[in-house]
Amino acid sequence: MTLSKIIIILLAILALLFAIVLWNSGPTSKREGSVTAAQNTKALIGGPFSLIDHHGKNVTNEDFKGKYMLIYFGYTYCPDVCPMELQIMGTALDQLPEKTLAEITPLFITLDPERDTVEVMAQYAPAFHPKLIGLTGSMEQIKAVKKAYRVYGAKEKLAEGADPDSYMVSHTSYIYLMDRNGEYVTHFKSRTDPDEMAKRLEDIIR
Repeated sequence: MTLSKIIIILLAILALLFAIVLWNSGPTSKREGSVTAAQNTKALIGGPFSLIDHHGKNVTNEDFKGKYMLIYFGYTYCPDVCPMELQIMGTALDQLPEKTLAEITPLFITLDPERDTVEVMAQYAPAFHPKLIGLTGSMEQIKAVKKAYRVYGAKEKLAEGADPDSYMVSHTSYIYLMDRNGEYVTHFKSRTDPDEMAKRLEDIIR
């Protein structure tokens, strides 16, 4: 066998081996990429926060560990969406067995800390459910928790000459369920039926 033929055979073998390696590594890479993507998606929602509850007490996410957190972001001056979502949350909570309800801490985090003071939150939050805790804080604290939970909230532009205190806040409207370690479990879209919410909560929290 000539040297040139040997070289051609060796090159063919190397090409075949290279193709096999690529074929085997392709699916594995995709699987690994999928796992990483799932982990990253889960990690994207939630994180440390430091706020003030409606009793005036400084609290952090660590204070709620050991319980599931059911969290809604909104503001007390919201004319329709926020009251509706909090009413849905409260109705769902009232349908839960006592054992399941005991494992949940419902939280209402304001996106409008300038107007939603501790005093305002103290009157507003418990009106929707006795367990609901209203959380406010400085602009910096609210900005940080918005970032952690990937929540949008921004003042709408006022018409010229309008009362500067009459602004609205555009915001996302999801209710997040976080587990006992503060990790994201699921979320409920706007206008979720309270019966459905209660059933899902009971199925998850055992």
